[in-house]
Amino acid sequence: MNPFSDTLAFLGRGGWPIYLFWLLLLASVAIALYNLRYPEQRTPAQVWMWIARLCVGGLWWQQTLWKLPPHYTDNPGVMDSGLYHWVVEMSKYAAFGWHQAFVKNIVLPNFYFFAPQVYATEVIISVSLMLGLFTRVGGLLGALMGINLWLGLYRASYEWPWTYFFLILLQVTFTVLHAGRSLGLDAIFARRQQAEPKPKGAVARALALLT
Repeated sequence: MNPFSDTLAFLGRGGWPIYLFWLLLLASVAIALYNLRYPEQRTPAQVWMWIARLCVGGLWWQQTLWKLPPHYTDNPGVMDSGLYHWVVEMSKYAAFGWHQAFVKNIVLPNFYFFAPQVYATEVIISVSLMLGLFTRVGGLLGALMGINLWLGLYRASYEWPWTYFFLILLQVTFTVLHAGRSLGLDAIFARRQQAEPKPKGAVARALALLT
């Protein structure tokens, strides 16, 4: 196993989650090619930002595969597996006592209330980053998820906290630098806003904030 064979194996696994991933991947490429018609998009910085958010979006999609509903695990029948396993780990290894208590006393007893929210959030982050759609929101959600992982597993001996910290930095970068405006749908929205002769209204302001 190496990163290249692992990636090929992932792309060739089959099943609806992989088929959807292929659709997102092809859509991202099509959106990027459309944006390349415009000179301001044809720079190394824009292309690199697209590659970065596409890869991180792929990371988030891959992470949904071991927490698929309705059991939120890739190993049905085993209680301590998938998302549940990592929630239990947070209840033991979170950096702060209040975090451990919240996970142990609130999240675990209501696992099937919180699990769909975790799954849906990761799907939203992935779609947002891969398509460059409202990427400031996707970046913010990704940063919040990263903070939860960073602090929630901070004291686990088998984890390297810097991994999650760097993920937070990447996600914040996507938000601050409007990553979706690099060969993404946000770039199309921004271009149409700039070409609009009418004064900006509430919808236009909200769109500018989201993208």
